[in-house]
Amino acid sequence: MNKFVSLLKSLMPILAAAYGTALIYVTALPIDSNSLGFGGELLSWLLTLAGIGLTLFLVQRVEPKLFPSARQFQLRRPMVPVIVGLFLIAPLWFVAKEYIVYGLTSLFHTVHMEHLTYMTPELREDLLAGIHAVLLAPILEELCFRQMAISPFRSRRAQVVVCVVMALLFGVLHVRNFLGAFIDALFYGAIFIWSRNIWNSVAVHAGSNLMVTLLSIYCWLGLGDLQMARTPAIILTDAKVLVSSIVLALVGLLLIKPKRKIE
Repeated sequence: MNKFVSLLKSLMPILAAAYGTALIYVTALPIDSNSLGFGGELLSWLLTLAGIGLTLFLVQRVEPKLFPSARQFQLRRPMVPVIVGLFLIAPLWFVAKEYIVYGLTSLFHTVHMEHLTYMTPELREDLLAGIHAVLLAPILEELCFRQMAISPFRSRRAQVVVCVVMALLFGVLHVRNFLGAFIDALFYGAIFIWSRNIWNSVAVHAGSNLMVTLLSIYCWLGLGDLQMARTPAIILTDAKVLVSSIVLALVGLLLIKPKRKIE
């Protein structure tokens, strides 16, 4: 039995990635069917909720019994100020990450940027997808690619190695956005390992996804100049977005900063 558990533990990153990929594929099927329209979106949300419920059961009830080390990452109730603070920091992380991806990609080949424009039908579709990407997808992806994969390992070194492996697999899952997804996953994993709370990773992930939707609205309203590369997928923002992101991040840091008790 111990040998089986040890083998299963070593395979958990691959199993968690395969499990998460399968769930994401299943939840995306209704959206890929153009004939379903809004009904497809609704069905996708319901399937995602079912996937979240199943995954919560696995990481709360099954995984701790197989791997006692998983109990160090119990699903504790998140601290509201910290969650809000991380959510506000996420836009600056998104902007910084996009420039990092642009800089790294430019080292190897020319990145062709074009001005980003949005038509009303495109925005409507993105808004529907954005609701799912902010409220549901981050929970499912963080539970599968961080909580389920990393928590069975006790040592910090092993957790970091698994974090890198899962980041690579997460990047592969996002295909043309490999580098951006890889960097994101490293950041989310680092937050999870450091804080021991998956909801902190979910908050940053959700805030980063929300930033994409907000930039779509920003562009549609014609409030500024955004540039985008198709392959790899990169969005470069203007000065107004950067300054706004910095201000939000400062507010977020104030919320996260622990308050000293007055004696």
